[in-house]
Amino acid sequence: MTTIKLHNTKTRKREEFVPIDPKNVRMYVCGPTVYDRAHLGNARPVIVFDVLNRLLRHMYGDTHVTYVRNFTDIDDKINARSAASGRPIGDITAETTQWFLDDMAAVGAIEPDHMPRATAFVPQMIALISDLIAKGHAYEAEGHALFAVDSYKEYGALSGRSVDDMIAGARVEVAPYKRNPMDFVLWKPSDADTPGWDSPWGRGRPGWHIECSAMAHELLGAHFDIHGGGNDLMFPHHENEIAQSCCSGDKFANYWLHNEMLQVEGKKMSKSLGNFFTVRDLLDQGVPGEVIRFVMLSTHYRKPMDWTEKKAKEASRSLKKWRDLVIGIAAAPSIPEAVLATLGDDLNTAGVLALLHEYANNGDYALLKASAQLLGLLTDELGGWTDRGGVLLDGWTERLSAAREEAMATKNFVEVDRIKSLLTDAGVSVQMGKEGIVLAAGPEVDLAKLEASQ
Repeated sequence: MTTIKLHNTKTRKREEFVPIDPKNVRMYVCGPTVYDRAHLGNARPVIVFDVLNRLLRHMYGDTHVTYVRNFTDIDDKINARSAASGRPIGDITAETTQWFLDDMAAVGAIEPDHMPRATAFVPQMIALISDLIAKGHAYEAEGHALFAVDSYKEYGALSGRSVDDMIAGARVEVAPYKRNPMDFVLWKPSDADTPGWDSPWGRGRPGWHIECSAMAHELLGAHFDIHGGGNDLMFPHHENEIAQSCCSGDKFANYWLHNEMLQVEGKKMSKSLGNFFTVRDLLDQGVPGEVIRFVMLSTHYRKPMDWTEKKAKEASRSLKKWRDLVIGIAAAPSIPEAVLATLGDDLNTAGVLALLHEYANNGDYALLKASAQLLGLLTDELGGWTDRGGVLLDGWTERLSAAREEAMATKNFVEVDRIKSLLTDAGVSVQMGKEGIVLAAGPEVDLAKLEASQ
């Protein structure tokens, strides 16, 4: 079996992935807060961990992997949107959750095995907070429950910061009821107009960090394999998750993976710069989801990813070429070891794309298709955007094959040459060999011209 090596943020080293139980590989990834459309940067962790999910299922078996990605549907931004619009919170989160699922499906992401919503796990959060208070790791103050950071000596190990550095560099909420400025909220009170649940500390709602600890424990157990997310979550969210879970007695995750952030045309994406895009914006502008996925995978997940129009056009050309090459071709029954080894090398997706170009150039179309599909490319689900005249080309393949067969018998290749000229003049590449004829529409193909010449 191919060895998978992953860069573990926790140890700052690339380590061989050894699952706790090969028959029950478990991964948790922090999902979105559902108050609006997913922006382009939100798609990056979804695509990165979708590839890891595909690799794990290929290596260990589809039924031996459990992938969890949550929805945060308890949040002050959601509350504010409800207050401003007059719409019920449940309606907003139901709508935005479906938006997210639709947009992520458009970029080829397989839905996780579990997609828990925070609102469904409030009792588990209350139980976890109560346990932390009983063990001296949290305390109640003025209707709040707060985690006592100084009770966990390993706090800061994930992000590599000392508590003093964190206080100096972070936006710490100053509150008179906090024993330590770094103590973070586990539970906070709700007024009459804000959603709330009854708890030992009064009516209120959970803080952000506690939800993932509670849901991961409930769905994956006290000890699981991988926890992932964007590196913007490393501190404070993931640091706080570790503190909560470990102080409650969980071992939590063995491997921590974080993807880098996204830029647009070399600049940080922001509304003020006019380069802020949601995934739906790009889809509505005619950028196919498969192209978005290809561009994302062309940069290693631990490096900053720069979305550019040039990259999108190059991705489109490559995908159109590959889809034409694999028309009528069955995927190879197994993935080449070179692909598995490259992908297993800390998800080197850019390296796999380089191999796909080699397979395309060398005529290894069955390997191209199988290997691309491991990355979530060239799948039937994402193929609707590039109707490059596959049926039309299939018809020309049959005509050229029949003409060649007759020419072999009569030694008269005039018709073969005529058909080849029509195809090449229309921008179609023609490859004829012992194994048959392969027609591929080039980037400047004129399908209308080809159809008119029939």
